[in-house]
Amino acid sequence: MAMAGEPSTPDGGIAADMPEHFQVQDSSFGYVRRDVMIPMRDGAKLHTVIIIPKGAHGAPILLTRTPYSADHMVSFGSSGNMGPILQGYDNMPDVIADGGYIRVIQDVRGKYGSEGRYVMNRPMRGPLNATAVDHSTDTWDTIEWLVHNLPESNGKVGIIGVSYDGYTAITALFHPHPALKVSVPMNPMVDGWMGDDWFHNGAFREEMLPYIYEQDGTPKNTTTWWASQYDSYDVFLRAGSAGAAGRMRGMEQIGFFRQILAHPAYDQWWQLQAMDRLLPREGLTVPTMLVHSLWDQEDNYGAIALYYALEKDPAAAAHLWLAVGPWNHGGEIHEASTMGPVRLRSDTGLYFRQNVLEPFLAHYLKDSSIPLPARVTAFRSGENRWERDSALPPHDCASGCTVLHLQPGQGLGAQAPGADAGVARYVSDPEHPVPYVARPVVSKGRPDSNWRNWLATDQRNMAARPDVLSFTSPVLTAPFVVRGQPHMHLTAATTGTDGDFVVKLIDVYPDEVADQPEMGGYQLMISADILRGRYRESFAQPHPIPANVPQTYDMVLPLANHTFLPGHRIMIQIQSSWFPLYDRNPQTYVENIFLAPKDAYRPATVSVDIARSWLEVHGGASAGH
Repeated sequence: MAMAGEPSTPDGGIAADMPEHFQVQDSSFGYVRRDVMIPMRDGAKLHTVIIIPKGAHGAPILLTRTPYSADHMVSFGSSGNMGPILQGYDNMPDVIADGGYIRVIQDVRGKYGSEGRYVMNRPMRGPLNATAVDHSTDTWDTIEWLVHNLPESNGKVGIIGVSYDGYTAITALFHPHPALKVSVPMNPMVDGWMGDDWFHNGAFREEMLPYIYEQDGTPKNTTTWWASQYDSYDVFLRAGSAGAAGRMRGMEQIGFFRQILAHPAYDQWWQLQAMDRLLPREGLTVPTMLVHSLWDQEDNYGAIALYYALEKDPAAAAHLWLAVGPWNHGGEIHEASTMGPVRLRSDTGLYFRQNVLEPFLAHYLKDSSIPLPARVTAFRSGENRWERDSALPPHDCASGCTVLHLQPGQGLGAQAPGADAGVARYVSDPEHPVPYVARPVVSKGRPDSNWRNWLATDQRNMAARPDVLSFTSPVLTAPFVVRGQPHMHLTAATTGTDGDFVVKLIDVYPDEVADQPEMGGYQLMISADILRGRYRESFAQPHPIPANVPQTYDMVLPLANHTFLPGHRIMIQIQSSWFPLYDRNPQTYVENIFLAPKDAYRPATVSVDIARSWLEVHGGASAGH
């Protein structure tokens, strides 16, 4: 029997408050939202959210394909206007909403609302993918549906995305749909072994284990990485190897983790997925702008590697543009007047969006009379100004490079030392690895983490350690310009039979900075990377290091476009661990470091041959001045 004041129901029970299907009263909204399941050629349906400006007619379509939840990416604000709901990852309201684009975001197969099975960076059809589908076919089928089912559009589609979504923007370029008129891969994943998310020159990025655990464990990221220590330095040190850290959390259930364990070297499994190898063979036929961040903490390899691979071919180069800015990973989509504590004197993200991205998209998707940006638009840090050019400096240093020599007394300069310059030594102890940021190391994902800006953190804490060598120039009396990718030629011996080498190019600020006192003496990394010593001869075939025998380690560092100003100094730091960003090298050769037993981790003395070690850079004291 219903109580007083409660309406009766046919079965005599209490009436429900909640309707079976709530209808949002959105007639006053400035947009129309459509949620659809778009069928793919194999029968799987992919969840797709479409945001159409109210009253749109002849509007271009801007597509993003993501593993990070399409629903979330169009729900950043509760508003009836497009701008507020499109704040955040992969969305730029001043470009998309103000530009009148139809916004389409799709969950890739197997993630969130989409059917099918998820595979991390699903390989293209071929030796590693015997199915009939990959990201390129899913993109083709999606565009085919969009151009036939969105009468509000002009039939022109662009694809854009950051990081993984940048990867899907690249895969769209394989056998592209005729309606795909432009692609903008921003900070894209290109080669996960050579220098993007998973490895750098053979050293495994241990800080990415939580990402793999959460992203590849469940379709909706419902499993959360757990740790019983606040400091990730402790978490990974106590676990032992990276393989042990994953296995204690059950990660052997995850196919991608099993593949990483099985393929620690740059074998065919990795090479057959590398976009900078595959796309040049396919050929570039769609206008494409690669976007690169100089302080990208996640994917500082891919965009530049792909640029150099494509620009060799005149046919591909005709469709190729590049934008380089002073940002962290994806920082170009936000306000960007600082990089960590470094003041850039203007909103560089806004400049990029207004003067580079907007006209590029509009030229191909709206009106071909709109002027295109320069082939290369790059920010020069130090001087804090934008430059426009027809190409990047050459990838190698066959000519036109300046050499910075290591010198006795841990000096650095243009003068080559004598053959008797000696060595500089340090002891690398795997039980006390060099942290990549000052402890506590708070992993990405936590609100108090400094992950986003760690590449711009002060290196003085590291320079104070006895297991870090710092070679420093005199105070500069003239600007010193570095453009392109620095090349480190390092000669060193170790008492171990394996080892890692980290090289950092650093701008040392004056002892006093009048308008920003906290920057006095600051050590800002300009370019830095790691090389696992077993791969010094071949990335595909590891070789032990002969103990106490000097070996040559050649490293190509990430792109730099920087001016060391007068009053500053140039520094090169060398060390053998960067933890827990990268897993520890046992320094005793084992077949697979992921499976290294605890007794394999041993201290080693590293001796750097000063006379036979130097850094080559495009530029120099007179370049551009």
